[in-house]
Amino acid sequence: MKMTIEFWGEKFEANMVIGAIGGFLIAVASSLGGFGGGPFVVPLMTVIMRLPIYVVVGSSLLAIFFNTLMASARYYFFGQTDIPLFIIMAIGAVAAGFIGPRIAKKLSPIWVKRVAAIGILYLALKLLNVPFIP
Repeated sequence: MKMTIEFWGEKFEANMVIGAIGGFLIAVASSLGGFGGGPFVVPLMTVIMRLPIYVVVGSSLLAIFFNTLMASARYYFFGQTDIPLFIIMAIGAVAAGFIGPRIAKKLSPIWVKRVAAIGILYLALKLLNVPFIP
């Protein structure tokens, strides 16, 4: 089932069934593994769903914001929240959600993908506790 998406005057088509199934599988795997699904959702949206990277970056940041908000609420409930840090991070996430796609749209898509790939590789190596990764 394809859906037409309009963003900043451009139209894109995405298969929502593939996105829903892929998102569900990523959510199950990340829940069982105890890790975030962002590094898997971005390739799903760019490679499989063929959405432009600047749309995916903004969508990813928005999802991260809400995940962080819910996790922060849980930590707050248990009295383990640094409120000033939370406010700073929330402001940064919202601002990045608006600014990031604009910057990404001005850059060559290949460079945005390369930067995203480097970031994902770095996170993967950190998750695996590779000793030479700072």
